[in-house]
Amino acid sequence: MIGTVFRSEDVPVEDRFDYWRELINRTTAPSDLNSDHAADFWAEQRLMELGPVKVWPTSFLPARFLRSARLVRQSDPEEYHISLVLGGGLGLDHVGRTDNYGPSDLWISDTSQPYEVVPPDAGDHRVITGVGVEFRKVLLPASPDRVRHLLGRRLPGQEGTGALLTGFLTGLSRECDTLQPSAAPRLGAVLLDLLAAWFAEILDTEDALPPETRHRALIEGIRAFIRQNLHDPALTPPVVAAAHHISLSYLHRLFRDEGVTVSATIRQQRLERARHDLANPALRNVPVHDIAARWCFTHPAAFSRAFRAAYGIPPTDYRHRAHLIAA
Repeated sequence: MIGTVFRSEDVPVEDRFDYWRELINRTTAPSDLNSDHAADFWAEQRLMELGPVKVWPTSFLPARFLRSARLVRQSDPEEYHISLVLGGGLGLDHVGRTDNYGPSDLWISDTSQPYEVVPPDAGDHRVITGVGVEFRKVLLPASPDRVRHLLGRRLPGQEGTGALLTGFLTGLSRECDTLQPSAAPRLGAVLLDLLAAWFAEILDTEDALPPETRHRALIEGIRAFIRQNLHDPALTPPVVAAAHHISLSYLHRLFRDEGVTVSATIRQQRLERARHDLANPALRNVPVHDIAARWCFTHPAAFSRAFRAAYGIPPTDYRHRAHLIAA
């Protein structure tokens, strides 16, 4: 498991909002927080420190965040904050811009400038979910003057590098229980490269990116494409190369530099998806060969051999053991 977790139900009811408010102010730039639901507050949050980047998936009842000019003067970590909204909605007032944000929207704020974050409807009791990201401004290869034009704008997270960034952040949120702390520095480096590539795309400065940053962002984009298309039997190295407008030989060279092959990567990820489904109690009654076919293993015997080679146990035995542990 990677990161530390806060769950409001672990705290006495009367202390929940104050405890969460203190946690938020330790996680990001200090703000004044209040909520119409403070008397019976609910929140969950995980803080993942990935080298120089902090990532914190969170869910909470509607609350308001005010970072005033006074708080900026008192304490400024000189960071950019990225917010990805996954569920519910929030409004932001920052550097003279005011907008509302819904699922898959991203926004950028600067801790050196005042801001206010509010739920669109103060009386709404629906939980807001999202992911916050913090990193020092000096880590971004873009001038503050250029970035200022992006502050407070609603930026889409469903296309281009924004989709890669959104997918990476939601993947971190989904897989954090299985990630090892030793992976944190590498994940932080990948995230910084994606952030740099995303900023360069929306600022139209991609030519100024260092070659290694473009290289690592391309690799992550290819891996994301593979993850999104694992169910497709037509997913092959030539298809992957064509989707990214690179030659097949260059694709193989990219993965060879990573110490793997494209075909082995696709196969390993399909096996991992099948393993996950076999352990899912909701799929207990789905035959093993149907789960295998879902992930493009059309020959049951070949799937069983591949699964045993990867995990040291036949798929049927793995399913039985996983369900016993869950029970």
